[in-house]
Amino acid sequence: MEKRIELERRGKNPEDIKELNLDNCRSTTIVGLTDEFCNLESLSLINVGLTSLKGFPKLPNLKKLELSDNRINNGLNLLCTSAKLTSLNLSGNKIKDLDTLEPLKEFKHLRTLDLFNNEATSIENYRDKIFKMIPNLKFLDGYDAEDCEGELSELDSEEEVNGNDDDSDDDDGTSDDDDDGVGLNAVYQENLDDLSDEEDYEAGEEEEEDEDAIEEEEEEDADSPSKAHIRGKKRKHEDGEAAENN
Repeated sequence: MEKRIELERRGKNPEDIKELNLDNCRSTTIVGLTDEFCNLESLSLINVGLTSLKGFPKLPNLKKLELSDNRINNGLNLLCTSAKLTSLNLSGNKIKDLDTLEPLKEFKHLRTLDLFNNEATSIENYRDKIFKMIPNLKFLDGYDAEDCEGELSELDSEEEVNGNDDDSDDDDGTSDDDDDGVGLNAVYQENLDDLSDEEDYEAGEEEEEDEDAIEEEEEEDADSPSKAHIRGKKRKHEDGEAAENN
């Protein structure tokens, strides 16, 4: 077990480790796990071969403890230094009577307890007695006191509720999506106004250009020699007709 602990540490200081998995490392007692792991929150010792919890360290921040598939039959009082324990899995061990489970009633935060494949589960009214022994317990072997299966832990339920609250509308009755929609409409309208102003400006320029072109054509007509000659001949013809009439 000591070598496995050293491997799982990966060079970190014991006080910096919050999760530790020691599954399948063979040992009959706890060795190498010391009080230095003071911030450990989750510890897994599945299928290790433990016959007792002798040597279990002081883990004041431990919340989840996996001890399934071992050979533990007593000594649960050695867990008392982990007062924050909320989840304990003892399935597949050698617990034969309810007296062995008495120390668990001291855990005020214990919410989930698994005792599958222990002889104690065959005791008459076993479930009712355990829920009475540990009043704060929510789930025993995956079911609550009303035999309803527990699919979500309390933590998951709280996260789900908080997630729904995040989707609610703002105090003014509008959602963030509505605010974005108004902003986009305003920008779109502003762009339309800019385009309209540009079109009016370009149209004005075209009219001015047309007027300038007309003036230039008139000036060219006036300056054209052929057109001036035609106008001179027309005046002579008119003057001749006037003289004959006189």
